[in-house]
Amino acid sequence: MPIITSAPPTTHGNPVALVRGFLTSCVSGASLAAFAVGCVIESVQLIVGSLVLPVVYVLLNHLAGAPKRARTAAVLPVRALAMIESLHATGSELSANVPIDFDLTVAPDDAPAFRVVMSDHVNLVDVPDYRPRDILVVEYPPDRPWQVKLVKEPPPEWKRRAADAVLDSAHESTLVREPPKGRAYGAAVVVGLLVGVAVVLLSFRTDLTARFDGSESDAGRPSVTSSSSTSTSSSSTTTVVSSGSGTVVLGSGKSFLDRGELRKAVESLTGGGDKGRALTVALQDSTLSVVFPPKGPQIPLFDPNSLPYERIPALVNEARTTLGVRSPESWQLTADRLTGSLNIRVSVTGAGGDTASLVADGKGEVIRRSPAQG
Repeated sequence: MPIITSAPPTTHGNPVALVRGFLTSCVSGASLAAFAVGCVIESVQLIVGSLVLPVVYVLLNHLAGAPKRARTAAVLPVRALAMIESLHATGSELSANVPIDFDLTVAPDDAPAFRVVMSDHVNLVDVPDYRPRDILVVEYPPDRPWQVKLVKEPPPEWKRRAADAVLDSAHESTLVREPPKGRAYGAAVVVGLLVGVAVVLLSFRTDLTARFDGSESDAGRPSVTSSSSTSTSSSSTTTVVSSGSGTVVLGSGKSFLDRGELRKAVESLTGGGDKGRALTVALQDSTLSVVFPPKGPQIPLFDPNSLPYERIPALVNEARTTLGVRSPESWQLTADRLTGSLNIRVSVTGAGGDTASLVADGKGEVIRRSPAQG
C-alpha cells in the first residue's frame, strides 16, 4: 500500500486533471461574467443562461465521472486498527453531533503504520468513549490513505481485535495528507477563469459599449443620439446630437430671439434636466450649439436651462445699437463658466469689419462693455 509522507506527489498534474480544472474555472468565470453583463445590459436571457450554464456543466461532469466513480466504488476499502494520539472538538457541544479532529496512528495488517489527521462527527452521547490511546477501527481507500473514516459499528471480529490490540505510536514523519494540487493546476484554474470572463466580455463588448455610452449620454444629454430633422415647405428645424455636441438650426423666417424659441431648442438638446452638464452654449440668429463635457479632467460646467432667456433679446439689441458698430451684420452669443462664474458674451460684427462686445452675468445684467474702435 502506498504511504505518502511529508513530500507527497501532486495528483492534479496529469493532463486530465489540468483540463478539467481549466474547463471548470472557464465555466465559473463565464457564468459570473455573464450574470454581471446581463444585469448591466438588462438581458434576461443572459442572466438565465448564466445560472443554467453551471448546472448543465455539473450534470455533464457528473455523467462523465460516472465510470471512474464506479471503478472506485468497486475497490474495497482497507480496514485497519488505529490508536488515538490526540483529539479535540472543533464545534459546539450543544449540537447532536460534535465535529472532532483526530490525530491517529493507523496500523494496517500488510503495511507499515502511519500517522493521519482526520475529522469526523461523533454523537454527543458517545464523545466520552473516545480518549487518547484508545484503539479504534478505521477504513480508507487503498490509494488515498488520508481519507480515513471511523468505523463506529465494526463487525464482532474487529471489535475483539480492537479490544485486545496494543499499538505503538508511529513517528510524525509518516504523516499522510492529501497531495497538493500543484502550480500547474493552479495556473490552469487562473487562466481558465480569465478566459471565461474574457470570452463573455468580448462577445458582448458592443452591447456594453452602447450601454455605457448611453449612460453617459443620459447623464449629460438627452436620449437622442442620432441626427433628426423635421421640415415643412416654408420652414424647417434641424437637430443634430453627436457624442460631444448638439446643434439646432432654425428654418427660414425663424430666429432664436423670437419668444420661446431658444428655451425650446435648449430643452430639445438637454431634455430639460441634467443640471450642470454643458461646457459652452453658442448662439447666432438661427443656429444654436451646445458643447457637452468631454471625458477626463474636471471642467467648470453649467446648466444651459438656467440661462436668462428673457434677457437675451435685450442683450443682443444693446450690443447691436449701443456699442458703436456701424451697420451691424451679424452677432454671436456664447455662454460658459470657464472663469468660475457664468459669463454671457455677445459679440457684434459690422459691415466694415468693426467689432464690439459686452459681457453679462448669469442674471443677464451687463458687467462689461467693449465698444467698437474708431
